[in-house]
Amino acid sequence: MSAESWKLSGFAPKLTVQAALLAHDEIEDWDPELVISGSEIAEDKPDEWVLEAWCPRQPGTAEKTALAQLFAGGAPEFVVEKIPVTDWLTLSQRGMEPIRAGRFHVRSPDHPPSSDKGITDLVIPASQAFGTGQHETTAGCLAMLTTMKRRGVQARNIADIGSGTGLLAFGALALWPRALALATDIDAVCVPVIDENCATNNVPLGGGAGELTFVVADGMDHPLIEARGPYDLLLANILAGPLVELAPDFAAAVPAGGSVVLAGLLTTQEGHVRQAYRKAGFRLAARLVNGDWSILWLRKRREV
Repeated sequence: MSAESWKLSGFAPKLTVQAALLAHDEIEDWDPELVISGSEIAEDKPDEWVLEAWCPRQPGTAEKTALAQLFAGGAPEFVVEKIPVTDWLTLSQRGMEPIRAGRFHVRSPDHPPSSDKGITDLVIPASQAFGTGQHETTAGCLAMLTTMKRRGVQARNIADIGSGTGLLAFGALALWPRALALATDIDAVCVPVIDENCATNNVPLGGGAGELTFVVADGMDHPLIEARGPYDLLLANILAGPLVELAPDFAAAVPAGGSVVLAGLLTTQEGHVRQAYRKAGFRLAARLVNGDWSILWLRKRREV
């Protein structure tokens, strides 16, 4: 696994960066390893934006030219820096040790809680393999949620599709404690698991603000899922195939400006997944990579 990647940052006015992002969306043969996003540089500077591009190799003329061609009126100067890919994640070789992702410390009951200030402790039994086996994707989602919170995302209605143990729903409620939250899974065996984990992590069950509702459902196919929508934050840590199939349903359930966090997809599958969501009206906001896995934050385009 590579421990390094590269980032290019170009600063420009909001409208200039947004135009470049739109130009990127129209390019069908864009190099999938050159991933871009744009955002404001600070909440108090809404018209000052940065276009960032990530690359798994040192960028050369081809990458810089591709970025420059996105800017019709002249490209900004791009700052190139080497960055660690996994500095946000500590993983155990055995997969049973506690992990740290964003502001979260995830552990089994056999390990003590974190003593670090500002860290949210989440407890999931190691025996629940379907909720803790892929630490790269689970921890990546928690790290992404932390990034979203730091960037000022407000989540009032959350859905965790394919929740398993409930871990991602717990993390989202820790970051947005007054939100409505719904967790789903296709497997009914998750019902007692969710109940137990809610009690262990002091997450109240119910339908009100700060409470978690759980339903057994295949994807978005459940009347309660439809009734509780739309969702301004939708989480899905499943597999690439189902993610592609669910893109239209997710688009119907998320309003303009809303967010989805997708995981469970290999980096080699990312292009296919992103193409499906681009067609469904989403744009990349941020991306994390750990090993062979991609974690994507996408935002629904606002109506023009």
